[in-house]
Amino acid sequence: MSSEGITESRGYKPFLPMILSYVASGGSLVLGSAAQLLTFAILARFLGVDEFSVFVAITAVASIAVHLCGLGAMECLVRRVARERAIYPEMLGHNILLTVASGLVLVLAGAFTLPFFFALSPDAITNFAVIALMLVTNIVLVRVIVLAEQIFIAHSDFASANKVVVGFAVARTIAAALACLAFGASTVASWAIWQFVCHVLVALACAWALRGLGRPRYRIVREELPQGLYFSIPFILRALRQNADLLVLSLVTTAEIVSSYSVARRMLESSFLSVEALNRIIYPGSARITAAGLHHALVRVLRVLAAATAISLAAALTVFLLAPALPYLFGHEYVSLVGFVRSLSWVVVPLAIWSVAVEALGASGYHAARAAVMGLGSIAGAALAAWASWYAPPAGTFVSFYVIEIAMVVATWTVFLRFVRRDREQAALEYQAGIVHGN
Repeated sequence: MSSEGITESRGYKPFLPMILSYVASGGSLVLGSAAQLLTFAILARFLGVDEFSVFVAITAVASIAVHLCGLGAMECLVRRVARERAIYPEMLGHNILLTVASGLVLVLAGAFTLPFFFALSPDAITNFAVIALMLVTNIVLVRVIVLAEQIFIAHSDFASANKVVVGFAVARTIAAALACLAFGASTVASWAIWQFVCHVLVALACAWALRGLGRPRYRIVREELPQGLYFSIPFILRALRQNADLLVLSLVTTAEIVSSYSVARRMLESSFLSVEALNRIIYPGSARITAAGLHHALVRVLRVLAAATAISLAAALTVFLLAPALPYLFGHEYVSLVGFVRSLSWVVVPLAIWSVAVEALGASGYHAARAAVMGLGSIAGAALAAWASWYAPPAGTFVSFYVIEIAMVVATWTVFLRFVRRDREQAALEYQAGIVHGN
């Protein structure tokens, strides 16, 4: 059997539609990021350092749990539907079942555990209810809204996916402005209600927008369960790694440093969106091209690497130059903010470089290898970040960030090139075997 499959076109003309899609996708993510940053700024200013640090802590817990919600079924939907549209009803039902089941477990576990660590109200029942509401909002409803975006991406409808991103971000900004500016919300408990209502309305709008794509067929696609877990576990471990330093800093430093550091982290995430915009439009096409072997997409991946590196450098420089303006947006009580943002701004470059490799591994279905390299990197990174943050806060935190991300570049590209070589050798053996049998 020959190594036939979809191959990457030579030259750059075939990439023109993709470039246009990137401009639209990148523009939507930039608008969405700007709206998210404005939301974050409104909350930081009106909640104050103490309340805002509590909000950040609970959100950090939810950001870990949200990757477990759905057990990685979204990636399976994008990969499978991009290759075969007819399987969409089964993959949608698969996602809904896993999201509801895992979301219920995560919300209940968090609602009974977090009240021992966070007091959002002096009344125990109210405290439980507010925390549960925040978990439903930031785990289940966020997962549902992101699922809508991924469904559109699976169908290569990037315009609708962009509308979900921008609409969600703008809706949260409007909710924050109404809650804080118009109605004077100044506590996490009061903001939690506004946040919940906002997310419910956005989720309903997404469900309405998806109605024309077909109804779900409820069943568990068993062969995709391990693939989904392989996909989600690295993100869970990475979220743990990303929040290990925040947890340690909250134990050994002041609320101002924790709050300023969390804003700097948000700025880093926002700058990475320019690279994510590229990855999200590349993924469906890569899934089709790699169906016959990862080596078919090597040229494509190297081109994406060059583009991602250039984009990340531009994003880092932009954040570095704009950092001095942030205190006017977030408030001058965040005295460490400018230095923290500038210290973290260049991390996006190695982050972008290794993300290209893991996206290619994911698109080709090599989730076990992808999970191994990301999981081990996150475990080692969590330990290093926690130790560095405890030993020399906050300078050690920043140094650990660069060490971890550069190490991930080496590890992920080593694994990626190994699988390219393996697929190429396997294809050659199959081709030779076909010639022998033909004779």
